Amino acid sequence: MDKLNAMQAFARVVEAGTFTRAAESLDLPKTAVTRLIQSLEDHLKVKLLNRTTRRVSVTPDGAAYYERVTRLLSDIEELEGSVSHARATPKGRIRVDVASSVARLLLIPALPEFYARHPDIQIDLGVSDRPVDLIGDNVDCVVRGGEITDQSLVARRIGDWGYGCCASPDYIRRHGTPQHPLDLESDQHHVVSYFSTRTGKRFPFDYSKNGQRYEIYGHYQVSVNDGNAYMTAGLTGLGVIQAPYFMIKPHIDAGELVPFLCDWESDPLPLYVVYPPNRHLSTKLRVFVDWIAELFDRHTQWQKQLIASCDAKSGTTAQTAPLVANAAKQAVLSAA
Repeated sequence: MDKLNAMQAFARVVEAGTFTRAAESLDLPKTAVTRLIQSLEDHLKVKLLNRTTRRVSVTPDGAAYYERVTRLLSDIEELEGSVSHARATPKGRIRVDVASSVARLLLIPALPEFYARHPDIQIDLGVSDRPVDLIGDNVDCVVRGGEITDQSLVARRIGDWGYGCCASPDYIRRHGTPQHPLDLESDQHHVVSYFSTRTGKRFPFDYSKNGQRYEIYGHYQVSVNDGNAYMTAGLTGLGVIQAPYFMIKPHIDAGELVPFLCDWESDPLPLYVVYPPNRHLSTKLRVFVDWIAELFDRHTQWQKQLIASCDAKSGTTAQTAPLVANAAKQAVLSAA
């Protein structure tokens, strides 16, 4: 029996929940994984897994063994990395999952810069707008916006996304520029509305300054539940939008969107890199996380410059609003 491979197979089956998913993540036939687990159980003379036709569950002995095995496998990976000078030249494959808007507008365009530093790292990039099962899908890390509610996960905060209010030049010509958040409640203006896929509820815009706070629903001609559709509606002139600066940046640069109400702060959205529990932070993953934190920081600096530029034009100073988890913003970011 190849004891190390058997341990790795056992850990993957526990994490994935099925032999089929474990075999796919290990690039092995399902029969090979089954044989490895059977050999391990025969060697230990202990039943590690309870098998059913649909799901695999871990026995009490298996749970205790899994906890020790994951630490051992992490130590082995770290040892191999130090011996092969992986700290100087990290190499290997990592699986990362990000929202499609982050992949399209930030991550993928910047990847040549990452590979100039780390040419030997392979990235399996999952681009999805659905919640990811970090353990079952064998994902090393995900980049997500919003507060982390699952306390079993390990998270590193890498910044905050600011949100800006803008509209197309055509919309501004037809309706004028809003001077106050309450202008968006008037008959003169309308917004592009965003609604929850799950409940159908519309989400408001939010504005804060000098202790004042407004949540604006406004009138709308179109309401959507997809971030790409939301941006397209704004670019088409169908109404005012409130979106992350990284999403509106290229359109502002191109003159396709005009920012306003910059002296009113919108609640920022915290950003995290999230890891599964018991997942070793290898050198290759650590350099990727450090790089993506640097990348996001550069865009944070850009959004500060944009706000300052907008404030200078209007002769105002932006205020700092309290950080509030905003379901609508998390939805737009993850579904964009």
